[in-house]
Amino acid sequence: MEFSYFKKQITKLSNFEIGGLEAQFKLAPKIRKQYSEDIINSKSPKKAAVLVIFYPDSNGKLNFLLTHRASYNGTHSAQISFPGGKFDVKDKSLKYTALREANEEVGIKTNDVSIFKQMTDVYIPPSNFIVTPFLSYLEYTPQFIKNYEVEVLIEVTISDFLNDNAVTSTTLSTSYANKIEVPCFILNNYIVWGATAMMLSEIKELINKIK
Repeated sequence: MEFSYFKKQITKLSNFEIGGLEAQFKLAPKIRKQYSEDIINSKSPKKAAVLVIFYPDSNGKLNFLLTHRASYNGTHSAQISFPGGKFDVKDKSLKYTALREANEEVGIKTNDVSIFKQMTDVYIPPSNFIVTPFLSYLEYTPQFIKNYEVEVLIEVTISDFLNDNAVTSTTLSTSYANKIEVPCFILNNYIVWGATAMMLSEIKELINKIK
């Protein structure tokens, strides 16, 4: 998909109804489906936000950015995610959180980012975070600059993302389960599962409306 075409569809995309949990649960681990809204609320989850950044590559094709997080002693060590992080008491809003964290992690210029849609929150049981994704775009090919929190920048083309062969399943062990089968995306040879895959599932359903 050409970025120029995508940009012309922004108004439509911003007005389309989102798929919600039904779309997310197509790529959700079974264990995640055990958490109802009441259970989640009872845990008083911490708030966080991520930024989905669409942009043209050097050939004018539509891309978006994922990050392979650096290894550290924590729940989300070495996982694949969108730029983002936890809400700070100084943040004016979750949208501000997403922009601030993306600036810190991958060096985007906040004033150049146009946010056009808020997607469905995703609850992450192991860390007790509830994450709000925001869709955005840049009108130029960015030069990302990663900080210490990011190991690898993963620039994904929309054509690879929308290819149905990118969706599969794998068996893995996590901090809370051993040898479980989970649905996932394979993007740029990275296994993307869990909360990020759930977000991507809803985003894929949305983008498919303008194909």
